[in-house]
Amino acid sequence: MSNERTPRRGVLLIVASPSGAGKTSLCRRLMADHGGLELSVSMTTRAIRPGEVADRDYHFVDDAEFQRLIDADAFLEWADVHGARYGSPRAPIDKALSEGRDVLFDIDWQGARDIAEKCPEDAVRVFILPPSLEELRRRLVTRSQDADDVIERRIANAKGEIEHCDQFDYVFVNDDFDRSYAELAHIYHAERSRRARNLWVGSYRDGLLKEAV
Repeated sequence: MSNERTPRRGVLLIVASPSGAGKTSLCRRLMADHGGLELSVSMTTRAIRPGEVADRDYHFVDDAEFQRLIDADAFLEWADVHGARYGSPRAPIDKALSEGRDVLFDIDWQGARDIAEKCPEDAVRVFILPPSLEELRRRLVTRSQDADDVIERRIANAKGEIEHCDQFDYVFVNDDFDRSYAELAHIYHAERSRRARNLWVGSYRDGLLKEAV
């Protein structure tokens, strides 16, 4: 962003939603429009897939290294998913925050909860709701990525995820992409302007008060 004043502390923008509610598309647009917003890169024990690039898509490690980091409390959050482990390393996030860089998490509600517990002053949680479960099903069918039984399982899981939306700081319904994007961008801009994140304000204020008029 232009006209940046420093020092400032970064923002952890955590975005969650049921599968198919539009979270990933909104996050991609936000990052495309805000060059200073970085996507958190997770660590995983699963094998690298064709087309993936190590340390861009994921940090790939073996089980022993992942367990060592768990024991060292080196993750903001981690989980077992389909036989592999995924986690968000703490060190690069702490470094980004202290350097005034903002980090985006495209994550589930459990991960959002864990990160907020460890970074209560830095985390901003946003939950995106679908207009209806029927519309959610239509979107999942339209994108043609899953078999029918997988889609029905995602719909069932969505109800469990929606139950936790009251744990989030901001909640809105994605019934129109452009309007929802504007909502997400406004949240991000407002959180960047919080006094507690902008450490430069004190000295700037003092300078104004010393000016001769």
